[in-house]
Amino acid sequence: QVQLVESGGGMVQAGNSLRLSCAAATRAFNRYFMGWFRQAPEKEREFVAAITDNGGSTYYADSVKGRFTIARDNIKNMMYLQMNSLNPADTAIYYCAARRYYSLDTSTSGYFAWGQGTQVTVSS
Repeated sequence: QVQLVESGGGMVQAGNSLRLSCAAATRAFNRYFMGWFRQAPEKEREFVAAITDNGGSTYYADSVKGRFTIARDNIKNMMYLQMNSLNPADTAIYYCAARRYYSLDTSTSGYFAWGQGTQVTVSS
């Protein structure tokens, strides 16, 4: 079982930045395709960004492209989400997730491990 723990959420004003972290308790971290998802109140969980096992390729939802950057450190078993130019529409619980195989499917299916989430609140 892979344990994922997110951190770095908080409350910020629009236009500011936050950096989320995801710590993975597994020796196989460098074999997993990783993703960030978010879920706003009364909405379905949605794809935010993903990164391949070696960090060589990244993918973003259109809503965050150009503002968010996903990265990983396979030595430290960590993944990050740098979020700039935040706006109230970014308010949600953010989750990191792991999947065993490369896929451009942005649905939650295929991700076998999830963190508990970290709250991000952006005020106007």
